[in-house]
Amino acid sequence: MHAFIFDLNGTMINDMEYHTRGWMYTLNDILGGNFTWEEVKPQMYGKNKDVLVRMFGAGKFTDEEMNRLSIEKERRYQQEFLPHLQLLPGLMEFLKKTYQAGVPMAIGSAAIPFNIDFVLDNLNIRHYFKAIVSADDVVFSKPHPETFLKAAQLLNVEPTECLVFEDVPKGVEAAQNAGMNAVVLTTTHQAEEFKTFENVLHFANDFTGNFFSSLLNN
Repeated sequence: MHAFIFDLNGTMINDMEYHTRGWMYTLNDILGGNFTWEEVKPQMYGKNKDVLVRMFGAGKFTDEEMNRLSIEKERRYQQEFLPHLQLLPGLMEFLKKTYQAGVPMAIGSAAIPFNIDFVLDNLNIRHYFKAIVSADDVVFSKPHPETFLKAAQLLNVEPTECLVFEDVPKGVEAAQNAGMNAVVLTTTHQAEEFKTFENVLHFANDFTGNFFSSLLNN
C-alpha cells in the first residue's frame, strides 16, 4: 500500500457514545423530541443534516437552522468527550512509524471541520496528515466513494494503492466503491456485520499487534 486513509470517529478515537449523548441532548432537550438511546444510536451516520432529516423528516428545518443545531450538537459532544479524548491503543505509535516510513496519510471523515480540528489539535497529531476530507468537502456521504476518492486525489495516489481504516459497514462500502481495501476497527460493529464485503483485509480491536507492523514492511 502506498497511502493510508483514516476515518475519524470510531476508528481513530472511540467516541461514539459521546456522539450519542450529544444527539440525545440536541434531539430531546433542545428540540423537544422523545427519542430513546436505542432509536438514536443507529441513525448516527453521514452528515449531521442527514441525521436531522432522518429523525424529523424533510422540510422541518431550514439549512441555517440545521447548521446551528449541528454546531450545538458538536459543542455538547466535545464538552462530554474532552476529559476522555485519546487515540485508540497503538495508534499514536502507528502514526509515528508510518510518518517516519514516508507513507502519506489522510483523514476521510463525515465529521465537520469543527470536530476534526477538536481531535487533531487537542491531541497534536495534525502534522501526520497530508490531506483532510471532511463533511464540508463532499457532496455525497459514505457509502458514496467521494470522500475516499478525494483523499486519494489530494495525496496524489491511485485509489487502488490506498488502504482505508474504518469502523462501520457504510465506510467499508465506500472504500469498496472507491476500489480500496479496508481494515476494520471493531469499536462499534462486529466482524459478522461486514461479511458481505470482499475488501476487508483484517479486523482489530485497536492498532496494537503484528498486523500493523507488517503493513509498514510491505
